[in-house]
Amino acid sequence: MKKIINLIIILFLAFAMLLILPNICKAATATNEETLNNAIQSAESGSTIEIQNNITITKPITVTKELTIDGNGYTIAGSTEWTSTSGNQTMFTASSSNAKLTLKDIDLNNGPKYGVQAYEAGKVILNNVGITGFRYGGILVNGGYVEIIDLHLGYNGTVANNGIEIDQGTSVKNTPTLVMNGTLTSDSTENVIRPAENGYLTEFIISNTESTVNKVVIAGDKVVLTDENDKVISETIIPEKVTPNVDESAKKVIITLIQGEKTNRITVNEGETITKELLDEYITIEDGYEVVGYFTDKDYKNEFDFKTKLDKDIIIYVKIEKIEETVPETKPEPEKDDVPKTGVESYFSLAILSIIISTAGIIYIRKKNLK
Repeated sequence: MKKIINLIIILFLAFAMLLILPNICKAATATNEETLNNAIQSAESGSTIEIQNNITITKPITVTKELTIDGNGYTIAGSTEWTSTSGNQTMFTASSSNAKLTLKDIDLNNGPKYGVQAYEAGKVILNNVGITGFRYGGILVNGGYVEIIDLHLGYNGTVANNGIEIDQGTSVKNTPTLVMNGTLTSDSTENVIRPAENGYLTEFIISNTESTVNKVVIAGDKVVLTDENDKVISETIIPEKVTPNVDESAKKVIITLIQGEKTNRITVNEGETITKELLDEYITIEDGYEVVGYFTDKDYKNEFDFKTKLDKDIIIYVKIEKIEETVPETKPEPEKDDVPKTGVESYFSLAILSIIISTAGIIYIRKKNLK
């Protein structure tokens, strides 16, 4: 009986190992360009590759499966001796509908074109990723899907900054999609998100999750990046023939609040009214001053009507004035009454005086008789 029980335990452990082994085998490591490319080529779909050193690469990497590259805080940099000279020159590309590339805890530096590309239904997820120094731009959403959980963009581009470029190549059929699901910061406020002007792009999709910190919204003919307080970080003009596809919550108007030399730019929902209390949240004033009104002209003659539904961008001027100190009124003290009292009060005083004199007289007479 004991042997049977031991056999059952051995078989159970063996079966458990068979279940665990595939997951163990999915983990791979990379310390240089060769081991990184080998790991990507041999990895099963759903695998994770652990970077264990700073790596310099000389040619682009294309991913056609579901794959996670965990940088563990290391950097992958493009070599100054980049050997590939034709076709796609992006450092990492997720290509085709089967591709889902997750980059986490990694910095990408320097390259002849883009840092990351989502091509033709390929998906890219960026979590704690930094991208800096790429000649064409940081990210290319080329008919693919890019989700941002935590991304920092350094300066990318040549003449102008080009952070995230939304595009659709000549043979690309899928609509490019950008999803904000966390934090996006940038060293430059120019073209953080830029729809391409090459004529091939006709439509793009913007989406924001409920928990995202930064948002990407549409305000008129501009694509706008905002912070957690709906303040404008960056805005870029959308080409005339390009249509953004967004839900109603991402349709905004920009209010430019001018307070003397200070300017705040915020986004609010298109087609809705705002309140004075909302604007007050964005105004900072010194002690002893107060907001006396919001106006549509710099001369403070036309007061803003808070019943107005906003359907386009607007400038609102804030009038600030010093609070006047008011001296409290003091009541004059009543004059001292030196006039002798009359009437009942006078008779009462006389009666008291008479009693005192009479008592003193009686006491005097009694003392005299006793002698």
